[in-house]
Amino acid sequence: MKRRELMKAVGVMAAGGSVWVPAQAGWLSETDAAAGIRAALERGAVAAVSLLGRTDGFLGNPKVRIPLPDFLQDVAGFLKATGQRKRIEELEVSMNRAAEAAVPEAKALLMNAVKAMSVDDAKQLLTGGDNAVTQFFATKTREPLSVKFLPIVQKATERVKLAARYNAVASKAASFGLLREENANIQSYVTGKALDGLYLMIGEEEKKIRADPVGTGSAILKKVFGSLK
Repeated sequence: MKRRELMKAVGVMAAGGSVWVPAQAGWLSETDAAAGIRAALERGAVAAVSLLGRTDGFLGNPKVRIPLPDFLQDVAGFLKATGQRKRIEELEVSMNRAAEAAVPEAKALLMNAVKAMSVDDAKQLLTGGDNAVTQFFATKTREPLSVKFLPIVQKATERVKLAARYNAVASKAASFGLLREENANIQSYVTGKALDGLYLMIGEEEKKIRADPVGTGSAILKKVFGSLK
């Protein structure tokens, strides 16, 4: 089936119609379309949480590894030259370990977002392109996940004395407009980067499903996403 035919039918579906859409694997109903999207969302979320929420999930993955904030990178050379190398390295490791510890907390909220998905959400996700899933989860979960992540990140970074020093200096720099507010607190910075990494990896899983729905081994994913080919 051609992509434009499916898009037209999905538009009718979103308007409240009960349209049956011809697909490569038989007939694609409104129910099947929604089920396929939910399956893709769940698969992407579970895979991303599993990948990132473990030792070296962030630290060992160059796609999501959390670097030192720009402000600290600018002075890192000086700090290392003055005997602070170990603390600089400890801070970077602790930042990534904090993200790895926080990510498992995301699973329940991500699953709830999937369950609450509307027909209109399904339409947007089918037609929204490669980053549709990322945008969906970010819109639905970023704010509540920030609240959940922050205390975990704070606990993981408070053992590194350099973190407190960074916050003290960075807050002053931000007050003079020398640093963006979101980077003026190391815990807020790590929380934001952890969420960025989570959504990025969910998006990577979505791309895999869209590229090879048959390879997922899921009948509903093959039926729905195979129809987009």
